[in-house]
Amino acid sequence: MSESSKVDKPSEKPQIIEDKSTNKDVVVNEKEKKKQAFITRSIWTFVMLIFFLLIISSGHLTLISFVLLFQILTFKEIIQLTNEPARDKDLNLNKFINWYFLFTSIYYLDGNTLFEFFHDELFKNKLMLQLSANHKIISYFLYVFGFIIFILNLKKGFYKFQFSSLCITHMILLIVIFQSHLIINNILNGIIWFVLPCSLVIVNDIFAYLCGITFGRTPLISISPKKTVEGFIGAWICTLFASVIASSILSRSNYLICPATNMSTNLYNFPQCEPNSIFIDQIIQLPEDISNFFNLDFIIVKPIYFHATILATFASLIAPFGGFFASGLKRTFGIKDFGDTIPGHGGITDRIDCQFLMGSFTYLYFQTFISSNNINLTNILQSIIINLSFDEIILLVKSLLRFLNNSNILSDEDLDLIFGILNKHI
Repeated sequence: MSESSKVDKPSEKPQIIEDKSTNKDVVVNEKEKKKQAFITRSIWTFVMLIFFLLIISSGHLTLISFVLLFQILTFKEIIQLTNEPARDKDLNLNKFINWYFLFTSIYYLDGNTLFEFFHDELFKNKLMLQLSANHKIISYFLYVFGFIIFILNLKKGFYKFQFSSLCITHMILLIVIFQSHLIINNILNGIIWFVLPCSLVIVNDIFAYLCGITFGRTPLISISPKKTVEGFIGAWICTLFASVIASSILSRSNYLICPATNMSTNLYNFPQCEPNSIFIDQIIQLPEDISNFFNLDFIIVKPIYFHATILATFASLIAPFGGFFASGLKRTFGIKDFGDTIPGHGGITDRIDCQFLMGSFTYLYFQTFISSNNINLTNILQSIIINLSFDEIILLVKSLLRFLNNSNILSDEDLDLIFGILNKHI
């Protein structure tokens, strides 16, 4: 071996120098840096997994609270990209306007949900009852007030920047806040409709990486050079298998499959329900050709397995484009990550960019193909309290009592006694 070859060959040993400003050793060898980054990333992946399980077991209210928190943090990370130039231009109200539209949107989208599930307290408080009854018109005027503030804050010479900032804010509200609202509805329909889609996106991300580094040869998309076609397809196949296993495990828990009836639930205190038919084993008659080939007339399977594979397909083939969109946004502003909230992983946005598309699809899929009845007792009670007068409510109660009497559930004597009590208050 020539002397020049010996000189040119890089050292495999970690090169460590002392940072005099901090009196700490700093690793400068690239291989060692990657190793430390991998260790940090792995540790925090484990921490996030434990945190995820704790949040799920804490109940609907805790889970919804963290969805609200994450959407606010995501909004903060993205909107900071426009807040910095605004400070340079001395547009002091720009940041206030952005956050004002955020909380106005959250109030409009999620306010009714909170009113609905705190109906016991709502019906005792006249102010809260009026807020619920007039929720849409209040939300409208809140938005109009923000619109007026924006117009009054327009500054000569910065019109283009200010209108661009307003457009970016509304884009974030649509992509992040609106889709987060649909994710909250998924939680209320049953925690499984939050856990299963989130898990499939995570599984797909993991296997896309593993299949990519193992079989990856063909670049997938220029905006993410490390993504490969082989990793993309391999992750889809693996996610399909994972969806059946995950849905089989998750569908066994009433805590996960039962819709929310109140906000005081947790893993050890939750309402029981009649399971949706998709969670119950059903006999599926096989077509004649398949039956003859396998010598099997029918199979017993839960329909949730089929629905889970549809979700897995979306998580594998469509949801990743949410991540590609985020990558494009980062390249536009010349940043590596949206933040440094999670060591080794970047910001909140870097971790949940694919979840927004997944959440909105899950909601629409559930409403279209799974939900059998969107009318529930809470909605009916709230509609009665808000829209009917006192006399109309009494008339409704009497009609229901007569129905119970005709059904032999309520005796004639009891019916007359209750009618007598009601008539005293008319």
